[in-house]
Amino acid sequence: MDRTPVIGILMLDTTFTRIVGDIGNPQSFSVPVAYKIIPGATVTRVVKEPDPSLLAPFIEAASSLQEEGVKMLTTSCGFLALFQKEMAQEIDVPFYSSSLLQIPFVYSITGGPIGILTARQASLTPRHLAAVGAEQVPVIIYGMDDCSAFTSAIVDETEELDPVKIEQEMIAKAAEMCKNHPDMKAIVLECTNMPPYREAIKEASGLPVFDIFTLTDYVQGALPKGSSATKRTEGACAKENHLA
Repeated sequence: MDRTPVIGILMLDTTFTRIVGDIGNPQSFSVPVAYKIIPGATVTRVVKEPDPSLLAPFIEAASSLQEEGVKMLTTSCGFLALFQKEMAQEIDVPFYSSSLLQIPFVYSITGGPIGILTARQASLTPRHLAAVGAEQVPVIIYGMDDCSAFTSAIVDETEELDPVKIEQEMIAKAAEMCKNHPDMKAIVLECTNMPPYREAIKEASGLPVFDIFTLTDYVQGALPKGSSATKRTEGACAKENHLA
């Protein structure tokens, strides 16, 4: 069996548990994947205080994954949307930095305001939206800033990740979004650590929910025959530990 990686994933330098359904766990996919951690690309330098000097090491890591034979490239953090244009120009395979790239498309097919559920609302700026061509789209942004289980595990990395508590927080946040904005037509999950809870969010909101994996399936399906394979395995909340 050919085990050449199909998808290359540029990873932040983090330590929290990557459960099935998270982009950092290879069991979230049904095709071979390859990972490259970018040393020093911490949550602080990518999310809290974006550091443009990280662009060069991200491009270097992407080039290395290309040499391994990957057919498409993505990242483990939606806030890397800021690097989309520069990196796409330097990479020879399809590159999608962030699930936020779907916002204009989702708006075009739903015709109404799009909800964005992000890891940290304080960090999601107009620059990120402009980087994905979504500056003119009506959006409703909610963050997990006040959700202790999510923030302590994924943003601050001070507590062990608890999938049950995080799922409860995400359900509550989605319900809050819908209650306050009944005209909202769909939700885009910025954070690549949110897909394990996508089904719960869909049920709580009654809306279409898009994330890094819906985008991955779209890009993978466009690859020439022989490059792609069957779509990824749907992730489930589990405590299986993989890449930090």
